[in-house]
Amino acid sequence: MQAELVLDARNGTGESPVWHAAEQALYWVDIPARTLNSWHASEGTAHWQADEMIACIAPRADLAGAWIAGMESGIFSLQPRADGTLVATSLAPVAHAAPTMRFNDGRCDRQGRFWAGTMLLDMAAAAPVGRLYSYTNGSNSASLQLEDLIVPNGLAFSPDGRTMYLSDSHPSVQAIWAFDYDTDSGTPSNRRLFVDMKPLPGRPDGAAMDVDGCYWICGNDAGLVHRFTPDGRLDRSLEVPVKKPAMCAFGGPSLDTLFVTSIRPGGIDLSDQPLAGGVFALRPGVAGVPETAFGS
Repeated sequence: MQAELVLDARNGTGESPVWHAAEQALYWVDIPARTLNSWHASEGTAHWQADEMIACIAPRADLAGAWIAGMESGIFSLQPRADGTLVATSLAPVAHAAPTMRFNDGRCDRQGRFWAGTMLLDMAAAAPVGRLYSYTNGSNSASLQLEDLIVPNGLAFSPDGRTMYLSDSHPSVQAIWAFDYDTDSGTPSNRRLFVDMKPLPGRPDGAAMDVDGCYWICGNDAGLVHRFTPDGRLDRSLEVPVKKPAMCAFGGPSLDTLFVTSIRPGGIDLSDQPLAGGVFALRPGVAGVPETAFGS
């Protein structure tokens, strides 16, 4: 299956792709550039600049055109403006476990709660100071759910919302866990190993769910996107023409296109992956589950 280049975006760290069904547009962020970006097949691209790094986003159901985001200092509401700027309103400041931290991967559960993890900017330090938070519409604080993570990633929820998935993509961990998820209280329990990625190609990065309940996750450093069945069996691996795919998301009119964002590393020879940092599309032969908007 050949990956199609959607946009030669040259993102430093292209993350958190989200298909906006009402606009038929793909949104994503470039973390170091502090930008929110969009692509529409007929209208092209747009970019909005923030004052802090944006790591993860989800559309807001209660505020037209707005997004909820995990940034550097906490959880914010973002309103894109016509002049290319973002109006950022703090919803839940977070007291990080250590200096120089930011949010990383995040998304909404099937009930519209926002979930996001934090990490140390210096990933090489391997400091287990990362945390996982949830945030409910109308609250003035984020609820701490898990601690002792290094690089929380791969957050996803099964189609029925009763299983939560989470990975840690640090080279020393490379694990994906599954949890039972109480959809009424928004509480995960019964943490268990879903997939040990150490014997497999690539570190577990951002993820998406399909209608069959299978879990798709980017194999960072391997140029692959893996599909795991609900029992943790590797079903297939699809190639992208870059080494560091970061996160995937289902989109398109029928939600049967798998969009993949990627990372463009600095300071190295990229002659073997000139499209690093681009956005790609795959046709995996299965449709995805629509993402739930925040506060819906």
